[in-house]
Amino acid sequence: MHTDNQVIFATAVFLVTYAIIVSEKIHRAVAAFCGAALVIIAGIVSEKQAVHFVDFNTIGLLVGMMIIVGITRQTGVFEYLAVKAAKKAKGEPVHIMAAMGLITAVLSALLDNVTTVLLIVPVTFAIARQLQVNVVPFLIVEILASNIGGTATLIGDPPNIMIGSATGLGFMDFAVNLAPVVVVVYIITLFILKLIYRKQIFTEPELMQNIMNMDEKAEIKDPALLKKCVTVLGLTIIGFVLHQFVHLESSVIAMTGAALLLLVTRMDPEHAFHAVEWPVIFFFIGLFVVVGALEEVGVIEAIARLALDVTGGELLPAGILILWLSAIASAFVDNIPFVATMIPLIQDMGRLGGIQDLNFLWWSLSLGACLGGNGTIIGASANVVVIGMAEKRGSHITFMAFFKVAFPLMILSIVVSMLYLFAWYMLHTTMAMLATLAFGLVLVPVLGRLGKDKTSAGVPYSDAKLFKK
Repeated sequence: MHTDNQVIFATAVFLVTYAIIVSEKIHRAVAAFCGAALVIIAGIVSEKQAVHFVDFNTIGLLVGMMIIVGITRQTGVFEYLAVKAAKKAKGEPVHIMAAMGLITAVLSALLDNVTTVLLIVPVTFAIARQLQVNVVPFLIVEILASNIGGTATLIGDPPNIMIGSATGLGFMDFAVNLAPVVVVVYIITLFILKLIYRKQIFTEPELMQNIMNMDEKAEIKDPALLKKCVTVLGLTIIGFVLHQFVHLESSVIAMTGAALLLLVTRMDPEHAFHAVEWPVIFFFIGLFVVVGALEEVGVIEAIARLALDVTGGELLPAGILILWLSAIASAFVDNIPFVATMIPLIQDMGRLGGIQDLNFLWWSLSLGACLGGNGTIIGASANVVVIGMAEKRGSHITFMAFFKVAFPLMILSIVVSMLYLFAWYMLHTTMAMLATLAFGLVLVPVLGRLGKDKTSAGVPYSDAKLFKK
């Protein structure tokens, strides 16, 4: 049993750590590690408990994918895709913006959104220079597209990786349940962005011709390596699709893919491991321990009880509450620590409220956290990465400039998600009712008849006991 002082201390450490992460005064990995050290030194969690709280499935998935993408990026295939898309758009800036947004969304779903923007942004600057247009609209489109596309799959966005690891939900679960609404949100968002920027980015015909003169094949630096990378990446994605059926964790699939690629390319491991964003990995480790301390002292359970009181323990109100709370919170704070806090909270809500199937709540959390990250420039890791890369290249995107465009679009995406979740809930509720009705109308009489047949044959059998409840 933990004392009141331990509860207060664990809560204070969490809040201070969170505030430092949001303020960005100290690197978030350092803040998370310091918070983890404090709760261990104070005896709130032991060393063994701290290790238990670290979700190594999430860590393994991130490391494996970072290695695969890090090796693949050396082939130049991502630059090839960007130049190819620009030429398909005939050098027209608005059409290029849309094409780059589509590439970003698709790659964010298949890789992860942070990696995708790291690959796409440099090419975007090169194309904008050729056209002599303002690069900021392109970057804003890519930020929004990265978070929208990343929402569609297990591996697309860190919050989904964390949810999948904690719940056992697989790649196809995310794709089947979230991809439909993600496609709708993307189409609506892109349509509005094209209306906003179509008069702001225009160029001369001769500059458009510069794009058409670019040779996308020249971007491929190592064709032999590309074949190996595409093959292994394809096998890895197939592994994600099948991992539930072969009973392997997603982290095992990612790490196996990374090991196979290192083997077939014979690349120096030390060089390959430079592609791993180690500050991100250690940020996750520290964060898991800090949130675990809150769970250990009972704070998360108390919040779960409060949420159940507010929603009356009903699934639909709870899901809508989580959707909007996640969206608004993730717009103003990094969605990774927020989701790390919400996962045990939802698990406790299920346990305390007797909710057997929590999938509706997980989809609500995923949509809210991933799409909510589009609200501000600090809402998601991909946003912060793009803003930093732009500043290094002399393009400054202010908080308000991004907010005026992105926040209304984020709210619109959450409204669309709410309508989708309501339809999802009604569909699954109706299917469950129909299944129950079918059981009552068809299976019960059949089993009853079988019971009578067995009784008449001299076999003791009582269907009255079987269906008494």
